[in-house]
Amino acid sequence: MQHIPIIYQPLKNAKRIKVYIPYELKELRIAFKKLNTTFWHPNQKLWSIMYTQENVTLLKKLFGKNYKTVNGVTPTPIEKIPLNKYASEQLFRLEKVLVLKKYSASSIRTYKNMFSVFLTKFSSRDINLVTKEEIEGFVYELITKNKISESYQNQIINAIKAYYEHVLKLPREYYEIQRPKKSVSIPNVLSKEEVLKILQHPQNIKHKAILWTIYSAGLRISEVLNLRITDIHSKEGYLFIKDSKGKKDRKTILSDYLVQLLRAYYKNEKPSYWLFEGQTGGKYSTTSVRAIFRKAVKETDSNPWATVHTLRHSFATHCIEDNINLRYLQNMLGHSSPKTTEIYTKTIHINKKNIKSPLDRLLEKTNFKT
Repeated sequence: MQHIPIIYQPLKNAKRIKVYIPYELKELRIAFKKLNTTFWHPNQKLWSIMYTQENVTLLKKLFGKNYKTVNGVTPTPIEKIPLNKYASEQLFRLEKVLVLKKYSASSIRTYKNMFSVFLTKFSSRDINLVTKEEIEGFVYELITKNKISESYQNQIINAIKAYYEHVLKLPREYYEIQRPKKSVSIPNVLSKEEVLKILQHPQNIKHKAILWTIYSAGLRISEVLNLRITDIHSKEGYLFIKDSKGKKDRKTILSDYLVQLLRAYYKNEKPSYWLFEGQTGGKYSTTSVRAIFRKAVKETDSNPWATVHTLRHSFATHCIEDNINLRYLQNMLGHSSPKTTEIYTKTIHINKKNIKSPLDRLLEKTNFKT
């Protein structure tokens, strides 16, 4: 039997290319893993890499002539049927609890969509009587038959847990459902030179101010769009971030250079309430911010797999490289646990300029000669 790698033709608008590398081809697998943005999908037993033309060329060069291309990996669609009265009532009960617990609108929407899939399966049953084993069997079927992703699996388990824990008030041990092993990945980071090129690229002052604000303060895309004019505290030197992830308020650093840019932007654009507003008022859109960033990345020939969130990752990494205290950084990023912040210590570029080998320290005091 011939063992050759398979490249799955990516579907329309796909962000990643799925790849199958036979277990026997160890050296090829090791070489593939060294490429940027590779990821292992345990449920599908496939690798993937960010879908860019550069990566397509890299794959073909790596595999040589000994590979084959097949149509993309398509999951079996999950059957959805209209919910009966009983199932609709349970869905409303879940929504009511989440609203009272102040979940965000997007989170409630996701929980409802996921729980609807569960209710479709068990709509003829008393949900109180569905066993843990049946729930695990349901999730297993979605994994094997419908080929759901790891994130989809986590979302549907979270929705089920929310119903049984918050609506039915059942004990927590009921929710010990097998989850996909969480991958320990290192965030993508741009070099300081790349960041500078990206930040200087936009000619529109609003576009430039948005990117500067995200990087200079380490913001998420939702946080920069939720900034109000009153959140800029230039005298005290901080940005106030209200209701960020986890419904937490925090303060983060305000760059002096950003203040100068924001003053020029304010004089030019005259926003009324939100710091960054659309043409007809209201918050600027997420889609527009992403478009600004993608244009800057493409036209400066920066890392093609970078996203707007990469600016936040880059902010954190560059702060560590500049010896910013990890506790300060944790507060600026709004992390609940220092372990989340510590992952950025793995993204620091290792070279002899920022780290000295102990061998050099041992030998520099001697008259060592090669």
